[in-house]
Amino acid sequence: MSRRKRSWYTAAEKSEMWDRWQRGESLNTIARAFETSHSAISKNFERFGGIRPPNSQRSRLALTLSEREEISRGIVVGLSLRAIARQLDRAPSTISREINRNGGQKRYRANQADKAAWARAHRPKLCKLARNLQLGRIIAGKLQRHWSPEQIAGWLKKVHAGNERLQVSHETIYRSLFIQARGALRKELVQYLRTKRIIRRPKKTSLKGQGLGQITGAVSICDFNRSMQHIG
Repeated sequence: MSRRKRSWYTAAEKSEMWDRWQRGESLNTIARAFETSHSAISKNFERFGGIRPPNSQRSRLALTLSEREEISRGIVVGLSLRAIARQLDRAPSTISREINRNGGQKRYRANQADKAAWARAHRPKLCKLARNLQLGRIIAGKLQRHWSPEQIAGWLKKVHAGNERLQVSHETIYRSLFIQARGALRKELVQYLRTKRIIRRPKKTSLKGQGLGQITGAVSICDFNRSMQHIG
């Protein structure tokens, strides 16, 4: 019997998938756990390049729904922007931007403003490499010379020690390669990575993480020397 393919998963199911992926479970193992096909699971990870997306959460600096409702009530009773700002312990400029961004005083509605704020927060943000074309060209050139993202990040930090604009972490480089929606590095550059993978595997799935290439039950030189002294 062929397994069913699902096009959607709950937030809890997606979280469990990423937990299993980061623990180093294979796509087949995860697919069996969710009683679905390998391809259905694979598409969910390929969408994000194998890199777990951050959890959506409201910034502590952002206005809350209850604050927006206070703004709406303040407008109805005719309070000034400064009076509303004092009630909420917010800057008047924050209240002014909030109202102007959402239709002005005559059309402001708390629920609509809150939904619009979440929609804006969820839009893809340009990463550092997309905003800095010079840095992107430098990294692309190094990748074509088969430098690893770790080597590139270290080199940039050393050569441009006093210029953070020309520094970037290796994780940012990986994300730009594997998550093409960010629009920074061309997908073709992935071929220059040593692994040639189209998605990034968690470190726990590497040979070293599985204990391969290591001597089982190895004895340290110090312990060996002490044991030899006792024998002598």
